[in-house]
Amino acid sequence: MPNMRMDKNPMPSQAPEVRITNVDEVTLGYTPEMAIDEAKRCLGCKHKPCMQGCPVNIHIPDFIARVAEGDFEGAYEIISLTSSLPAICGRVCPQETQCEERCVRGIKGEPVAIGRLERFVADYMREKGEAKLAAPERNGHKVAIVGAGPAGLTAAGDLAKLGYQVTVFEALHTPGGVLMYGIPEFRLPKSIVQHEIQKLRDLGVEIVTDYVVGRSGTIDELVDDGYEAIFVGSGAGLPNFMNMPGEELKGVYSANEFLTRFNLMKAYREDSDTPIQHPTKTIVVGGGNVAMDAARCAKRLGSEVHIVYRRSLEELPARKEEVEHAMEEGIIFDLLNNPVAVHSDENGSVKAVECIQMELGEPDDSGRRRPIAKEGSNFMMDADCMIMAIGTSPNPLIRHTTEGLETNRKGCLIVDDNEMTTRDGVFAGGDAVTGAATVISAMGAGKKAAAAMDQYIQKKVRTA
Repeated sequence: MPNMRMDKNPMPSQAPEVRITNVDEVTLGYTPEMAIDEAKRCLGCKHKPCMQGCPVNIHIPDFIARVAEGDFEGAYEIISLTSSLPAICGRVCPQETQCEERCVRGIKGEPVAIGRLERFVADYMREKGEAKLAAPERNGHKVAIVGAGPAGLTAAGDLAKLGYQVTVFEALHTPGGVLMYGIPEFRLPKSIVQHEIQKLRDLGVEIVTDYVVGRSGTIDELVDDGYEAIFVGSGAGLPNFMNMPGEELKGVYSANEFLTRFNLMKAYREDSDTPIQHPTKTIVVGGGNVAMDAARCAKRLGSEVHIVYRRSLEELPARKEEVEHAMEEGIIFDLLNNPVAVHSDENGSVKAVECIQMELGEPDDSGRRRPIAKEGSNFMMDADCMIMAIGTSPNPLIRHTTEGLETNRKGCLIVDDNEMTTRDGVFAGGDAVTGAATVISAMGAGKKAAAAMDQYIQKKVRTA
């Protein structure tokens, strides 16, 4: 009989007053007993609505049934049929708006904790020491992947399993993309990211770092080197600003720079080669997951932190769990406010941020109520640091150095239903196509593109 408990097993975690003093993972994971108990809440619905919300089509009821039986290895085998990065997905996917949103148990209570169970299974197998994957027999064809983020890594894994010789070209010195530079250690430990990437290397995937496509080499040169299809998963690393007075001052960061210094370059360490300001009062502009990450990182540097967001709490796009964790950690939410200028001290550093109060009007194209400035409501907020977390766009380098690649007005690559760009043989997916989105949506695009690349190459073989 299923466990008809109405709420999820709570996730053990560090106490807020402790975790703001370290960068260790906040959530501690389920024990085997908790995982089995939670798995027994699943009704095993025959029509499997949860799967319809999963971009990588994990066989959710099947793996949960194995967990309920205590067969954690069997559960991992099922997850691995479609997902290359389960330990990552279990931590950072917005399950509440995807698989768990479709869960029948959520109609009269809380849905099954699908993400927590996925994380548990992946962690259990990693700690147990899962068997090293054997590289499949090569099929004689080679493909290139641009970018070692979630989209690129997923495409690489799927193509390697099909026997392709896969080479990933990554601009940074460490593979992982946003998983390494964007998401903090306390939310996604970097050792776990690298463990997942090692599994791809075990499949025979070659990863070339410090290689900027468009500078170190071009798409055309990759084609000349014999790569029969290319996937562009270069992400959206170009930060957006508001073009307001004072954004050039010392102490104003894009969230990308701030998080890259903190996460990838370990700027919170005293001996860091890439130091960062340790502010006393930080204003983070934005309301998404990136804003929450930046705010929580600044808190761990000892700063008082305020999130300034132009809408209300109901419109915050960040995950509910991330907002709750930020509030628990003492981060202050100054809602229905928007910055209009940054003011400096005599040294050209941030001294204060001028804001204006907002009110909500009718819904806009996003379905959220449109923020409207209240004339004459300007006020000052003292601060010595401001972090802009209002979104990112794809870097234009690849499209500027590749003929035949078309983009939309936001600079995102245009693709067809098979993820192929307007350049034959060049595919793309993830944030390079959609703009900044989620890890799991990028993985879904990488998976779809890998299948399309395989069909593209095999069709050329048949017609040769």
